[in-house]
Amino acid sequence: MLKSVCPIFPSSDFSRSSAFYNKLGFQEVARFEEHGYMILARDDVEIHFFSAQGHVATKYLDYGCFVRVENANALSAEFEPLKLADQGASSFARAEEKPWGVCELVIVDPDNNLLRMGHISSET
Repeated sequence: MLKSVCPIFPSSDFSRSSAFYNKLGFQEVARFEEHGYMILARDDVEIHFFSAQGHVATKYLDYGCFVRVENANALSAEFEPLKLADQGASSFARAEEKPWGVCELVIVDPDNNLLRMGHISSET
């Protein structure tokens, strides 16, 4: 039986990734420098990272995930004052209703990893 899924993103710098995601409420729960692996968590969500020191963010979003949340509007309101672009994010788009029935926000981290966070519109 399936229980959960965790994205595995590249990180060109574990300390930078950890600091960026810490601003989003994630805590570093494990770092294995010798194996090039790190795990961050917030609530029941884990994001895993592999060391990609030569990774250069491009205009293409090669890695991404959708995180189902209770209320994307509330989360957006939490993140908006952080001015994520000033913190290294490639982009931040506040929560909005999408034509496919999902209210979602978008964050692209400093390594160009895409995070979409949202809820089914009829849920709130």
